Amino acid sequence: MNLKLRFNLVFALLFVLSLVVAGGTVYRMVQTNASAEVVRDAQRMMDVAIAVRGYTVDNIKPHLDPMLDRHFLPETVPAFAATETLARLAAKQPGYSYKEATLNPTNPRDKPTPWEKDVVERFRADPKTTELSGEVSGPQGGLFYVARPIRITNPTCLACHSTPAAAPPSLLAKYGSANGFGWQLNEVIGAQVVAVPIALPQEKAKQLFLTFTGALVAVFVVLFLVLNWLLQRLVVQPVREVANAARRVSQGDMSLAEFSETRLDEIGTLQKSFNRMRRSLVKAMGMLKG
Repeated sequence: MNLKLRFNLVFALLFVLSLVVAGGTVYRMVQTNASAEVVRDAQRMMDVAIAVRGYTVDNIKPHLDPMLDRHFLPETVPAFAATETLARLAAKQPGYSYKEATLNPTNPRDKPTPWEKDVVERFRADPKTTELSGEVSGPQGGLFYVARPIRITNPTCLACHSTPAAAPPSLLAKYGSANGFGWQLNEVIGAQVVAVPIALPQEKAKQLFLTFTGALVAVFVVLFLVLNWLLQRLVVQPVREVANAARRVSQGDMSLAEFSETRLDEIGTLQKSFNRMRRSLVKAMGMLKG
C-alpha cells in the first residue's frame, strides 16, 4: 500500500467520522429549532387571540351592547371576534387554526372535535391546569396544539348563557334556545385551542440539514483534491525522484544531475543527504580507480 493511498484512506475515515458527528449534532439542533418554532407559532397565535378578545371587551362590546335588544351582533362576543380574526390569518397560512371549543356552544361551529373534547375534559377534571399542549393528527398532517381553559369568571356572561328566559331575544332569534345555556359561574365550559402544522418547520429543518451536509461534502471534495495535489507535488513526486535516483546510482549510473538544495523542509533534507551520499560515492569510486 503506497503512501498516497494510506493518506487517502485516513482522510476518508476522518471525513466519515466528522460527517457522522457534525451531521448528528446539526440534525439534533435543527430538529430542536423546528420544535421550538412550532411552539413559538402556537404561543404567538394564542397571544393574538387573547389580545383580540381583550380589545373586543374593552373597545367594541360597550358600544354595541345597547343594540342587543333589537339585533344580536356577534361582534360583541369576544370569542367570535377572536375566531373571525384568526380565521382570516389561517386562510393565508394553511394548517393554522384557532377555535374556542365549547362543550355546550351557542354557535354550532364551536362544537369540539373528539380530541378537543378530551382537552376540555382534562381542564374540567383538574381546575389548577392552566395550559395544555401536545401533538395530534389533522387532515393535513401532524399538528401541535396549545390550549387554555375557558372559565366563566365574569357574572355578566351568564346574562346570555344562564337560561333562555334571561337571554336577549335577538340571541334566541339567531341561535335558538336549545344550546349555549346552563353555564355556571367559575365553570370550565371549553378551551381556547390553537393548532399549527408541524410539517412546514420540519421541512425547513430537513432542507437546512441537507444543505449543511451537501456543503460539508463539497468542502471535503475540494480539500481531498487540493491535498492530493499538494501531496503528489510536494511529497510523492520528490520521493519517487529520489528513489529513482538511488536505483540508478545503485546500478552504477553517476551521470544524473544533483537535486536542487533550495527546499528547507524534510524532503529538502532528504535531497541534500542524497547529494552528499552521491558525491561521497563518486569520490570513493574515483579513489578506487586511482
